[in-house]
Amino acid sequence: MNILAELQPKIVEKMIDDNIVMIDVRRKEEYKRTGVIRNAHLLTFFDEFGNYDMESWMKEFEKIVISKEQAFILICAHANRTRVIGNFLIEQGYKNTAHLFGGMALWTQELRETLTYN
Repeated sequence: MNILAELQPKIVEKMIDDNIVMIDVRRKEEYKRTGVIRNAHLLTFFDEFGNYDMESWMKEFEKIVISKEQAFILICAHANRTRVIGNFLIEQGYKNTAHLFGGMALWTQELRETLTYN
């Protein structure tokens, strides 16, 4: 059985240039508040009310993660949303699912590089 891998910020930082797919599931106002990790795909999952459109999100996700064997890292503010989404994707058969431990809160606390989102 696959489990969701929790990757420390220092590990994720080293993977940025390795073409690992990173998907930031936060909302636009969150991107603006903290910035985004270089090379991350911005694909909001939950709206501000906690609603989501799974079919629409999966359609966009499948354009980025093109096989169930492809490795990817999910990113959110505190790693709560990514834990839920990651476990769902594992149930769908995705084998190399990881998320950023501590989310962007820990990333920024450790003063790691972010790009400004406009």
